[in-house]
This record gives sequence, structure tokens and C-alpha cells, in this order.
Amino acid sequence: MIILSILGARSQFIKAAAVSREIAKHNEITEIIVHTGQHFDKNMSEIFFQQMQIPKPDYNLEINSLSHVAMTGKMLEKIEKVLIKEKPDWVLVFGDTNSTIAGALAAKKLHIKVAHVEAGLRSYNRNMPEEINRVLTDRISDVLFCPTEIAVQNLIAEGFDNSECEIVKSGDVMLDAALFYSELSQKPNFEVPDKFILSTIHRAENTDNLYRLSSILKAFEKISTEIPIILPLHPRTRKIINNLKFEIENSNLRIVVPVGYLEMIWLLQNCSLVMTDSGGMQKEAFFFKKPCVTLRDETEWVELVDNFYNIVAGADSNIIYSSYLEMKNKSLLFDEKFYGTGNASKIIIRELLKKS
Repeated sequence: MIILSILGARSQFIKAAAVSREIAKHNEITEIIVHTGQHFDKNMSEIFFQQMQIPKPDYNLEINSLSHVAMTGKMLEKIEKVLIKEKPDWVLVFGDTNSTIAGALAAKKLHIKVAHVEAGLRSYNRNMPEEINRVLTDRISDVLFCPTEIAVQNLIAEGFDNSECEIVKSGDVMLDAALFYSELSQKPNFEVPDKFILSTIHRAENTDNLYRLSSILKAFEKISTEIPIILPLHPRTRKIINNLKFEIENSNLRIVVPVGYLEMIWLLQNCSLVMTDSGGMQKEAFFFKKPCVTLRDETEWVELVDNFYNIVAGADSNIIYSSYLEMKNKSLLFDEKFYGTGNASKIIIRELLKKS
């Protein structure tokens, strides 16, 4: 059996690492890895392959720095050529990026079966490119691997249980990765305070909206007078902040270069609180038993909000600060099994083998 995995972004590298380790246990499976190039910065891409021991991509399409439409179009064209050449039995797509929808659509046009890992998630915000990507990918996939029960119920509510696809509650492959790589975590090569908040900002809704970005930074400045904030920042976002001429006066707001996955795991293990607009990091905060403040107006991971592990604060500086105050000393158990028990990759590969 040939499985062709399509990757393009940080969270996809993490998910693919867990699945690739499971595939390696099966001599009857050949995996072909296609890297679209969507994340092309060395610290956002190459270092993940090195640290996580993901097999080197068989194809690197080097598609980046384009609009969503242009990027998706280029990916469709180049992925189609790879699929025609390799003739896989399955195309495996992860999450909700442009790489995800391009890979799924190219495969279906060629009548190749598609499996969507992390299916069924919904933010119900159609202004998010990610929401469009995930909804359309679900609609054309043959097998929908859902990380949570809520994701399963979302699909049933939309009528997927009466369609030709199959819904499988697999658990979350990011939990598989977190459990495995937590033993290999590495302290970053910069000074880290004893107590700190870990933050990330990368979504276009925040980085491309100067009002939202300024408001988030204003909240960070205030919070960092009480506790240091470590903010790994993509060069593009740093450039936007520089163009804003936003003066960061508090040295406790520590902007650093992007870090690799093993360093990020260490920071997650050792921080007091996570503040992020990343969907993946909301889950990783839970995996490592850290409360989270989400810098978006909604989240797909509603089980974390419903059970008080996460507050959706948006980009209002006052709400962000009040959310920080609410979460900083909250006593939480982190004992629910929302995302399975760490065997999602095994379930996924077992199901694909059964269907081949």
C-alpha cells in the first residue's frame, strides 16, 4: 500500500511525525511525503524534520509567499503531477491549511482515496481560510478521522453519517507526538526565567489587522510587568510590528526567533500559562497541563473552553488582561481524555490497512 502524505505547516509536521512513526512499523506500507513549502523558514520547517526524525520529503514543491488563492492553485497543479507519477492508494491530509484542501482536491479529481486527519472541527467562522479548508476537505474525503467526540457530532449534525464517507473517532495524533517527544525536549539556547508565560501570534486575523495586533501587544506589555512573556515570533510578524513603530518598553516582553518543536515542548513543560492564537498550541497547553488564553474570537477546541481550561479572549487588551488574571492561579485537574490516550496514529493506520 502506498500512502502519500501532504504537509505544509508546523502543526502538520507534528501530526505527520506521529503517523510516520506508526507507518515505519509496517513493511507493507510505503510512505511518500510531499512538502508544499507553505512554511519555508528554516526554523518553521527544516528544523522540524531534523528534530522529529520525519523522513526527508520526497518532494518539496517550494510554494509560499503567495495569496491564498494563488498558493492553493499552484499546489493543485504541482500535487497533481506528483499523484499521477506516484499513483498512491491513499492521500493523507492533515488539519486545515491550503496544503490540506489542495491535496484533497487534487486526489479526488484523480479518483484517489483521501483520508482527512483532524476532521470534523468547526469554528463556525467562514471568514477564516482555515474554516473553509477544513469544511471542504471533510466534504470530499473518504475517511474522516476525528480527534474528539465533538468533531464526530459536528459531522453527524451536517449529515455526514448518511454520505459515502466513513467517520472514525481516532483521537488526536498531536497527543501521540506530545507524549513521545516530551522525553526528548530541549531547553532553548536563550535565557529563560524561572516563571514565565509562553505566547505565540501567527494568524492573519491578528497579524494583518494592525488594530488587533496593537491591542494584543498592549495587553502583553501590561501583563509582562507582572510576569515575563516569551514570544517566539515569525520574521514576517516581527517586521509588521517594526513597521507599526510599536515601542516595546518592557524588557520582560521577550520576543525571540521561532524555536524548534523540541524547544517548544520544553517551553510548554516549564511555562505557567499559554497565550496563543494557534489551534495546535491550545491542545498542547492541555497536554502539558497549562491553562490557556486564546487570542481569537472563537475556537474549534470547544471542549477546553466548556471545561474551563481555556478562555477565548479575542484581541481586546482589557479582556486579555482580565482573562490572564482569571487563569493565572486557577487550579485545574487536566484529567479528562478529550483527545484519546495517545494511540491515534495506530488507529488511523489500522483503518487504512483494513480498507486497502
